[in-house]
Amino acid sequence: MSAHPAISVRGIVKDFGSGETRVRALHGIDLDIDPGELTYLVGESGSGKTTLISIIAGILYPSEGSVSVFDTPIYGLGENGLVTFRLNNIGFIFQQYNLIPTLTAAENASVPLVAAGVARIEAVNRGRQILEQLNIGELANRLPRQMSGGQQQRVAIARALVHDPRLIVCDEPTAALDASSGRRVMDLLSAVAIQSDRAVIIVTHDNRVFDLADRIIEMEDGRISGDRRPDKIKPMELVH
Repeated sequence: MSAHPAISVRGIVKDFGSGETRVRALHGIDLDIDPGELTYLVGESGSGKTTLISIIAGILYPSEGSVSVFDTPIYGLGENGLVTFRLNNIGFIFQQYNLIPTLTAAENASVPLVAAGVARIEAVNRGRQILEQLNIGELANRLPRQMSGGQQQRVAIARALVHDPRLIVCDEPTAALDASSGRRVMDLLSAVAIQSDRAVIIVTHDNRVFDLADRIIEMEDGRISGDRRPDKIKPMELVH
């Protein structure tokens, strides 16, 4: 266990709406996540998993509480500082692919690098390289409308990895993939996670890949209901 957690979450509360319509999605979450681990977040739909990872990734502001990512209190950075920090340090793989329809796969994969100021040719070349690592190099010149849902998902994963982020946060990254493609993606994320200056958090219901996890955090009704680091996870133990 690291002396300094990669992620430190303290007292996170998230409310949606106000007054009589207010709904509390998260109830004072405290959580530390160590570097070098592949952490799964599991639980029933509506348990708060996606809300929590969105707050950890700096995408959704909490109603109360604090989040530090590699010793940086991200919600003390201000809006511009948070955008810059996220651009340089965080990769988010969404359930929806959010690809830009007028860009090719390689161009879509290169977007974080272009946004960070990397020259377009260099960025697109790096986009091609990451597509090759995901065994979809042949898609480099295709537009999103020319790809299947699973192919678009892998392009979205390439986009999240292309700038070598320290924190990768994933919302059901294998949901649209067949078993072989899903395993390949998770093997890659696992390889990223074991680096001492990295952390990977994955929301998943995919019991085909549970054996890769270093840690399982279970959520229920906006609270953490279980937290374990099993030596070996049997795929059917954690079906939700």
